[in-house]
Parts: sequence; C-alpha cells; structure tokens
Amino acid sequence: MDEEFTPLDCLLPSGTQRICLIILNQPLDKHYLHILWSKALLRACADGAANHLYNITAGDHDSFLPDYISGDFDSITAEVKAFYAHKGCKLIETADQDLTDFTKCLALMVEEIKKRQLQVDTIVILGGLAGRFDQIMASVETLYHALSMTQLPLLIIQDTSLAYLLRPQGSHRLGVNTGLEGDWCSLAPVGGPCQTVTTGLKWNLSNQMLQFGKLVSTSNTYEPTEPGNPRKAVTVTTDQPLLWSMGIQK
Repeated sequence: MDEEFTPLDCLLPSGTQRICLIILNQPLDKHYLHILWSKALLRACADGAANHLYNITAGDHDSFLPDYISGDFDSITAEVKAFYAHKGCKLIETADQDLTDFTKCLALMVEEIKKRQLQVDTIVILGGLAGRFDQIMASVETLYHALSMTQLPLLIIQDTSLAYLLRPQGSHRLGVNTGLEGDWCSLAPVGGPCQTVTTGLKWNLSNQMLQFGKLVSTSNTYEPTEPGNPRKAVTVTTDQPLLWSMGIQK
C-alpha cells in the first residue's frame, strides 16, 4: 500500500504539500489563487492565463509575478505581455502546435524543477475544468502525457472540482478528511478499460472492469461514518491509468 496522499491538502492554509503551480487560460478563483500562490515554489502561466492573473491581481501586480509565461502567445494581450516582460518574468515561446500550451508549460516546469533541484510533492494546475468541452478533454489528455514526463502527482483544480489521474502501479490511498471535500467523487476510465478495486466508497468496486458503455463510477460518494468520526481513506487499485475526480466545498 502506498503512503496516503491527500489531494486537497494543497488548499489548506495549514497544508504541508510542497507544490509548484501552473495557471491555465480560464477564469481564476481569487481565494484558490492566493492560497496556492503563497505555497508554490515555482509559478507559471500558460499563455492567456497571464491575462487572468493580471486582471485578478489589479492593485497588487508586483506580488504576483510568475517565474515564466509560456505558449505560442496567441492569447496573451500585448499590454499584459509587455508588463510582465518589463517586470523581468521569463517569456518562453513554444510554437509546437501538436501539443497544448498546458502540456508545453508542464514540460518546462518539469525541466525547471530538475534544474533548480526543488523538493516538490505535487504540481497543481489552476483552471482547465470549465468552459469548452474540447479544452476540458485537452486538460485530461495532458494528465496522460504527464505520466511519462514526471513521477509527481498532478492535480487540476477549478471551482468545485478536482481531477487527478491515478497511475496503474500499486494501490493508491487517498486522504479525504480535510473538511474541504464535497459530497461526490468519481472514477472514470477515460483512456480505456480499468480493472479496479476500491475501499472507502459508498459503492465500492470489487475487481470490476470500468469501461465506457459498460460501467463507470460517477456520482459516487464516501463510506458513511458516525458523526464526529473521521472519514476513512479511499483506496484504489487499478491496472490502467484511472481518472479520479472529487468535489470541493466552497
């Protein structure tokens, strides 16, 4: 059994995860931004995400300067690009059109973590789960790219949802007792069929095959506990990458 990983620890002011932060080109939650920014060892914007960062930090821009902004720069405005360039932020053009700005920004972050020899527990992505459906799927697809790019867990957080792709090696033990967890959770076999065993859910899977068109564990929730007792950890064993998502209380 792997050691327990608590996905929502990163949103706790008292959380202990050492994180790096990537901001995507979608509306930002100011509360999430402030918590994650204050914790992050490395901070990056993917192209037009810099516009959202600039707008939401009006009046306090100098406290929110990313380490780098990357992309093909078809979304960032000229004003915002010039501002961050003047402030000394790195602007890294990544023109490859076969990969999304998110994927390319992640590749740069993985390189920078190694270069700086940072001790990091988690890479957190703010944005990527709202708006256009094709862009949401592109965010999920980047999680699959990440499996071969880094051993670090990647969490995508937006609004009341978190997504995390579980690797097929070993058994995952997820802490779900921060007080931030919403009522729902889900296991979706996005990349293909997954033989799955779980504990700690209301509707557990007992070596069952999750597969689109057959069985998908959406709208699940956690095993009930007596009032005042801590919620049990969720364990998941899967033979293929499996997408875990969960609700966040706001």
